Amino acid sequence: MAHLGLYCPAETGHLNTMLPLGQELQRRGNRVTFLGILDAKPKVLAAGLDFLAIGEKQFPSGETEKLFAHLGTLRGKAALFYTMDWIQKSATVFLDEAPEIIKQAGIEALLVDQIYAEGGTVADFIGIPYVTICSALPFNQEASIPPLFTTWSYSSAWWATFRNSLVYKLTNPFGQSIRNLRMKYRQKWNLPPEVNADSKLAILSHQPAEFEFPRKKLPENFYFTGPYHNQTSRKAVDFPWNKLTGQPLIYASMGTLQNRLTNVFQNIASACLGLDAQLVISLGGSASPESLPKLVGNPLVVSYAPQLQLLEKASLSIIHAGMNSTLESLTYGVPMVAIPVTNDQPGIAARISWTGSGEFVPLGKLNRDRLQKVVKKVFTEDSYKKNALRLKEAIKRSGGVKQASDIIEQVISK
Repeated sequence: MAHLGLYCPAETGHLNTMLPLGQELQRRGNRVTFLGILDAKPKVLAAGLDFLAIGEKQFPSGETEKLFAHLGTLRGKAALFYTMDWIQKSATVFLDEAPEIIKQAGIEALLVDQIYAEGGTVADFIGIPYVTICSALPFNQEASIPPLFTTWSYSSAWWATFRNSLVYKLTNPFGQSIRNLRMKYRQKWNLPPEVNADSKLAILSHQPAEFEFPRKKLPENFYFTGPYHNQTSRKAVDFPWNKLTGQPLIYASMGTLQNRLTNVFQNIASACLGLDAQLVISLGGSASPESLPKLVGNPLVVSYAPQLQLLEKASLSIIHAGMNSTLESLTYGVPMVAIPVTNDQPGIAARISWTGSGEFVPLGKLNRDRLQKVVKKVFTEDSYKKNALRLKEAIKRSGGVKQASDIIEQVISK
């Protein structure tokens, strides 16, 4: 048994990936401690795991809510650059404070979110093993795989490979400042140059392999394990179950970050008019139902919803194509209509379409008529449900949190 540290952003999508993994490892007899900012503490403690604060001065309680509130008003490149700046600030604090905290706590190995690659540098400095966890789409680049911030579908044609390679070449410099930061600390700590920030032991993606474009150059230590989510790692949510009508359920959520775009909810409500279905909209905790203008069709609107329980009953989900919401929909065989906003959501939306488990409408092209046409198509055509059920079976076979935990325990014990 070992003392394991978890390190990921204090954001719902990443916590909902990392915390169930920590719970399973703790169930097996390991001690598990989450390392992060104070705003993550309530969810970590609710999951029954230990917590150690990093960056208490720089990120006091409530700080991430301010960050999320601003991020929720952005879209596209602006949101992407804001996210990258936020990652760099977090990385600086972790590199400064984490080594001593980890040593004092006696943590023997780290599970590091791929977005927070500085965790690997800290592990190298202390001399402990680490495993990379992909809570988002894998960052691993291949010329045949479209950049994750695009809605381009997979193609083996020469022109697609050329296009992808060109975009990687043009955009990779945007992340250079974060790489330079890690390089600075590695030099300071007399560590060898970083060839690849991912773990040499194991890289785990909570996608099933069937929900990824055909990969040819992933390292041998890369594993598609399937989703880790579970209800026990989440806070109980009150929901007016008595207001469900018994009609087929359409569940709509734009996640917990990019969820402050009121016009999106208005378009969703309009798009569902005329369908024999009840629309339930979750605002992701960003606002109260009373703060929205009156929506047509009288949908059931809640500030926050028990997403897994609703998806279990749903016939369709309308989502922002966040990885968790997507995989949770597929876990229950629910076809999707995606409205991607930023970061890796366009790439996830492209995979939804490519697998035939749904369709997408880019935020920049969103209007009532276009969304209504797509919603009706996915809601009524059997092929989308069949493909969602096919991926549901793939998820069942993938192993999930138990498979991931087996790999982690095996590689860190070597």
